Amino acid sequence: MPNTDLQQLFFQHVKSLVPANISFVETIADLLNISTDSAYRRIRGEKQISLEEIQKLSTHFKVSLDYLMNLNSNSIVFFGNVVDHDNFSFESYLKGMVDNIRKIKGAKQKMLYYEAKDLPIFYFFQFNELAAFKYFFWMKTILSYREYSKMQFEDNDIMGLLHEPGLELISTYNEVPSVEIWGVESVNATLRQIDYYKQAGVFKKRETIEHLFEQLQTLIEHIKDQAECGEKYLIVEEPTGKKDNYQLYFNEIFLGHNSILVETDGNQAAYINYGVLNYITTFDPVFCNYTKKSFENTIKKSLLISSVSEKERNRFFNMLRENISIARKNILS
Repeated sequence: MPNTDLQQLFFQHVKSLVPANISFVETIADLLNISTDSAYRRIRGEKQISLEEIQKLSTHFKVSLDYLMNLNSNSIVFFGNVVDHDNFSFESYLKGMVDNIRKIKGAKQKMLYYEAKDLPIFYFFQFNELAAFKYFFWMKTILSYREYSKMQFEDNDIMGLLHEPGLELISTYNEVPSVEIWGVESVNATLRQIDYYKQAGVFKKRETIEHLFEQLQTLIEHIKDQAECGEKYLIVEEPTGKKDNYQLYFNEIFLGHNSILVETDGNQAAYINYGVLNYITTFDPVFCNYTKKSFENTIKKSLLISSVSEKERNRFFNMLRENISIARKNILS
């Protein structure tokens, strides 16, 4: 393939990763620190792009050159930052999530598939105390921040920090059509975390635990309402009755991990969760197609409980309620 064809193919792929509401030419010009005219000439193949410019664009847009050049290297390129004590900023973590969801929302055709071994992180941010609890658990127990080592939950003051970016995250997610696959165990991680902190004496007040259980129960009821009408909306809102952007499946067999597949305007991206907070991403077509087939296989073994199957929907949420009720009784007894 001639160099100009490769260059045009490269820019075509990069353009597909830029939201429709953002100027592609201006984005390229800003990243390469060149004029829009120079950007146009590179995009059209009239001026050869340098290796340094390819590196800048590939790094920024997370483009696999193996894929574009059709190299069979038997390798899969993933992108991601490792969350650890030295480099973690929850503000940046949330901002990164918001930016990703915004890009998905900006696509004309879009769908997000979420296999939820644990409750999807987006939903926690509608509840200040529940979101603060998850954040506190990550900082104290997962990342072992020194300043949290002897801190009790009620001593933290982070609810204001989480509210605005968290609300933007869930609001944007609600605008993206999604397929979520849940199991009865999806709520268990949060229940175990509350139990662990109760046993470890991290809570000062019984009322705090009761409030967390109340918010968790309210969250589950809200998800049930979403499933019933097939529409995502904030808990402080009412469904419009005009959207059809939420499919919820109940899997009784096995959900192995939290994973996400995104499809936007003919492109795919797979997000794999590890180490509780970490996600790595790939645009590799072979891996993304494999992930899509894995989702399709899981869906075949699951029950659609949104908009239809009232009996199965009630059965599923009754099991979640029972799990919460049993845990609440055991922890507070």
